Amino acid sequence: MLTVIGDDRAGLVSALSAVVSDHGGNWEQSQLAELAGKFAGIVVVSVDAEGIADLTAALSTLDEMLEVTPHPGNEAAGTDEERQRLTLDLLGTDRPGIVREVTAVLSRHDLSIETIATTTRDAPMAGGVLFEAQVVVQVPSGSDTERLRAELEKLAGELFVDITVA
Repeated sequence: MLTVIGDDRAGLVSALSAVVSDHGGNWEQSQLAELAGKFAGIVVVSVDAEGIADLTAALSTLDEMLEVTPHPGNEAAGTDEERQRLTLDLLGTDRPGIVREVTAVLSRHDLSIETIATTTRDAPMAGGVLFEAQVVVQVPSGSDTERLRAELEKLAGELFVDITVA
């Protein structure tokens, strides 16, 4: 697994993927984005055990473009077929603490966040700023999803936001 960050500019993904490919790596998954003028993300790369050192050394050639930090993956962390996924969509007036409050509920229910994407945008017509989030969580079998939904509905009322669980 690689974490990457650098000043946003054209050619970053191309340069990174060239190093990975040139050193026998296979680009498997990634989440990459430009945020606040920076380009950042996570890339899952597979490489034969004997190629790890060469790939790691070659990644340092990107230091002028990207800071790349390799992290050993957990091969045992594959998908758990007994878990279901729920998607939470949230929309409401922006204010500090929304992410903290929602993730606290998820943590109390022992749910693992698979992905979270948030953004703010100007509210049409009403003025102000809207906060939007989409959170995908893994729900272990046997979890009380009705209790989770009830707690999220209560929180939505307290925060004056809409939370939809699908």
